[in-house]
Amino acid sequence: MEKLEEKLGYTFRDRSLLENALTHSSYANENKSLGLQSNERLEFLGDSVLGMVTADYLFRTHPDLPEGDLTRTRAALVCEGSLVEVAHQLELGSYLKLGKGEDAGGGRERPSIVADAVEAVLAAVYLDGGIGSARKIIQKFILDREEEKGGSRDYKTALQELVQRESGQVLTYRLIGSNGPDHAKVFQVEVDLNGAPVGGGEGHSKKEAEQNAAKAAIEKLSH
Repeated sequence: MEKLEEKLGYTFRDRSLLENALTHSSYANENKSLGLQSNERLEFLGDSVLGMVTADYLFRTHPDLPEGDLTRTRAALVCEGSLVEVAHQLELGSYLKLGKGEDAGGGRERPSIVADAVEAVLAAVYLDGGIGSARKIIQKFILDREEEKGGSRDYKTALQELVQRESGQVLTYRLIGSNGPDHAKVFQVEVDLNGAPVGGGEGHSKKEAEQNAAKAAIEKLSH
């Protein structure tokens, strides 16, 4: 736990909050005699804390962005793919308490499980140290990282706006393949413009693959 706290840059006064954040429902169900609570309630709270801090940050740092752009940017920042990256950075999967079946089935790498755990940890920090402590961690692992990348964008919308400069343009996204085990599947998507491929991308979800394909298409069409 100390290593995880070091990575977070936060030391818990009440360590049981962190223990709770790392307890998956499968573990709690298999160990009912211990009276453990799963991290699902913390995940619910963490989702709201993350959304509020991100919305506040975008509102203050992008005074000229309209509501629609703010909404899309926030969605990209707090999406599952973004949280999975944070989980990998923290090596959060190795700290999770999982039921035997979930653990054997690759639960420590399952995107939905580790993303939910990130939200639960954020809620634990919020309850232990207040909104300021939670804000620092969100800033460090999500907001600052996206700034380094040049900001988060909804590439599908940006591509649509790019091709609509000429009338009669038709974009279609096609799933062309997938590989890997169920808990860590990677999808490949191709985006076509008027039936001709203009970009391809991969991702742990079809949405993420589509966004990466759209990004590749923008780069190709803009040159």
